[in-house]
Parts: sequence; C-alpha cells; structure tokens
Amino acid sequence: MNAVVSSVVDWVRTTNRAPAVVGAVRRVRRALPGDPTFGDPMSIDGPGRALAVARVADRFLAANGLDDEPGASREVGLGALQVWQAILERAGRGRGEQDVTIVFTDLVGFSSWSLRAGDTATLTLLRKVSKAIEPEVAFRGGHVVKRLGDGIMAVFVDAGKAVDAVFAAREALKGVDVDGYTPTMRVGIHTGSPRQVGSDWLGVDVTVAARVMQTGGNGNVMISATALEAVPPEVLDALHVVSKPYRRSFFAPKIKGAPDDLRILRLVQSPQR
Repeated sequence: MNAVVSSVVDWVRTTNRAPAVVGAVRRVRRALPGDPTFGDPMSIDGPGRALAVARVADRFLAANGLDDEPGASREVGLGALQVWQAILERAGRGRGEQDVTIVFTDLVGFSSWSLRAGDTATLTLLRKVSKAIEPEVAFRGGHVVKRLGDGIMAVFVDAGKAVDAVFAAREALKGVDVDGYTPTMRVGIHTGSPRQVGSDWLGVDVTVAARVMQTGGNGNVMISATALEAVPPEVLDALHVVSKPYRRSFFAPKIKGAPDDLRILRLVQSPQR
C-alpha cells in the first residue's frame, strides 16, 4: 500500500511540474478576468485580503513541496485568486480613483558589496538604510508599500512631496556608514493610476516606475515626464533641482515593459549655498 501511495504522489508531482501542463494552465490564466501576473512576489508582499490569501496559498504549496519550481497546482490556485481580484476591482474595491506617485529605490552596487561584507554587516546596513530613508517618506505623507531587498516601493498622493522625500532621504543616507562603506541610492519616480489591491499596487504604472529607476545608473534620481508635470516648480526651486533629459546610450538595451513614448528625465541638485 505504501508503495502505491508513494507512486501516486510521485506521479502527481511529476505531472504538476510538467512544462506542457504548466504551460496549458498559464494559457488558461491569460484568458481569465484580472491580472494574469497575480502571484508574482512583487504582488503578494503585504497585507490585504487577496494578498493574505495568496501568501497562505504559497505557504500551503511550500509545506507540500510544490513551490520550488513552476507547478500547475500553484497556477490553478493563483488563477482563482486572480479572478477574485478582478471581482473586487469591478465592485470598486481594487482601483484607485486618483493618480498617485510611485517611487522605487535601490542601492547601487549593493550585491557586490554584500558578498564581500558578509551577512552580519549586510543586515546592519539594511537596518541603518531603513532608519535613514523611511522616516523621510512617512514625514511627507508617503507610504512604504514594500521593502525589496536593498530598496523600497513607496506611494505618494502628492508628486511634489515625493520628490522632496527622495532628496531628503538621499541626504539622510549620507550619514549611513558600515565598516567605512556609505551606500548610494538610485531612484525612479512615476505618476499614474495603478490598481490597489489591499495595501499593494499593481498595474503598468508600477512597472513603469521600476523601469524608470533602472535607468538611474550609478545613483541618479530619474523621473517620468508625467510625474515631473505634477511637481510644482516651487518645489524644485526650493530643492535647487533642475531636470535634464535622459538619453539612452547607444549600447544600452531598450527599456522593456514600458510604453514606447515614455519620456524620462534626470533630476540634478546643485550645491546649496
């Protein structure tokens, strides 16, 4: 009997992970209502009913050894949550009624440094970075949606306050030091109308904000033209900040996951007297 049960379990696991089966379920998910990318780690990190259920589903799959690689059972579960998300949105509970400004940050060269520094120093640095930048976000009315390793995603109702918070956070970061290392932060800012699910935000505008950040190179503050238009000129004047067009270098890859007409600018702060 035990041999039979073991054989059945092995067959289920093999079938569950078969590429053809997983691919077929994913094709079905694309035809379902809602966001077929629901279930990405970027989308299930945080409180909220649908998000909480997604986390529970992931824990269940992990407990049964079904989450270490793509599986049909995981896709089926997330497909059900995807439909639930769509129902919530149609009921007016998933989509915001006003634009928000999305900010993504990360630390330049963090991965290389952390490999050399070790776990203890890395955790110390991340705690210090959090204590330096997150209060600046909260003080200006922003909300940290999630922590993404060495960066954050934050949302602001006011684009001007988002820019103000970014430069205040960068200034605060100058006081962070771990074993002689002071991190540098690059930033992406974009204004749009993402969908809110629980306390998380989903949609193309979130992707655009992340892509804007990725153009930040070695520690620049990048902003979409849409977000810049929402920033009062007096905010930039008070910060001694000017905008300069971003031009992708000849060898740089095309920005993926963003509209072709996306315009990106670089915010440059001059030394204050």
